[in-house]
Amino acid sequence: MPLDPVVLVFLAALLTAIATGLGALPFAFVPHMSRSWLGASNAFAAGLMIAASLSLIVEGVMLGPWRTATGALIGFVLIRLAHHRLDGRQDLHVGELHGADAKKALLIVGVMTIHSFAEGIGVGVAFGGGDDLGVFISAAIAVHNVPEGLAIALVLVPRGVSWAMAAWWAVFSSLPQPLMAVPAFLFVLWFEPFLPVGFGLAAGAMLWMTTSELIPEAREDLSDRRIAATIVVAIALMIAFQELVLR
Repeated sequence: MPLDPVVLVFLAALLTAIATGLGALPFAFVPHMSRSWLGASNAFAAGLMIAASLSLIVEGVMLGPWRTATGALIGFVLIRLAHHRLDGRQDLHVGELHGADAKKALLIVGVMTIHSFAEGIGVGVAFGGGDDLGVFISAAIAVHNVPEGLAIALVLVPRGVSWAMAAWWAVFSSLPQPLMAVPAFLFVLWFEPFLPVGFGLAAGAMLWMTTSELIPEAREDLSDRRIAATIVVAIALMIAFQELVLR
């Protein structure tokens, strides 16, 4: 008995969200990290987020360059406002984290959650074009989400969050995907024009996060050359990972 189309869309998007949690699994085998590893983690997370941002910009420009640019500016403004509201707050708590570490955790999870809204719409719109296209796009996003979950874990685990909790936060950041996929599928003609805006918004927020937070913090523990090398390796590995898995 075939699944109801709405149920299929929801389950496909839910699996893409769960895939994000897989990115934290490597930390199950790395219980302790030194300061140099903290710097490398920040640089590697920055590289993964830059690669994801560039991918989103390319996809968005193919659908609507001006809407993508507008979305990128909106994303920059939103994440900058969020940072301003959190800056200097010493009473912040995220689990065992507090102060500056809690702010960093909120920003990275917030940025990835913004990203997930766009991806959820992408899944719903794709299923509007047929089940085969929807399944393919869902698989592509699931693969894309694994290194994004790793990026979240790279920021959280060195600051004292357990790998299991980091996996939970990674999945949590992707929950907008199943929530947005169903309405986007049911009202595809209304949601489709907003897709490049969503891609641009997520890219703008992630690029701000990398240049304003992750890279400056990495410079506290690593030389500029090592940071640059780590970022390039992260970008190359993310591209290779997606190409090898999706072929």
